[in-house]
Amino acid sequence: MRDKTQTNSAEPGDRLIRAGAVVFFVGAVATLVTVAPFLLGTTPFPTYMFGLSMLMGVGFLIAGAGVLRSVAAGRRQARAAER
Repeated sequence: MRDKTQTNSAEPGDRLIRAGAVVFFVGAVATLVTVAPFLLGTTPFPTYMFGLSMLMGVGFLIAGAGVLRSVAAGRRQARAAER
């Protein structure tokens, strides 16, 4: 029989970190696609593609929020263990 703690081992903030990594990756691909025409000498992509490149920063912020949430949860657990 499995222990309940083994089936749900996701810590607080883990989902935010994973979502931030996915958003960052999408932004990185959009950045590569946006920069490629400049390197290849072809016509540049429309302006909205530059907006999609900003997803790298958004993903970084989401992942950072997940890290902060994980740290806060760890501190709460440490305080609870002291009592």
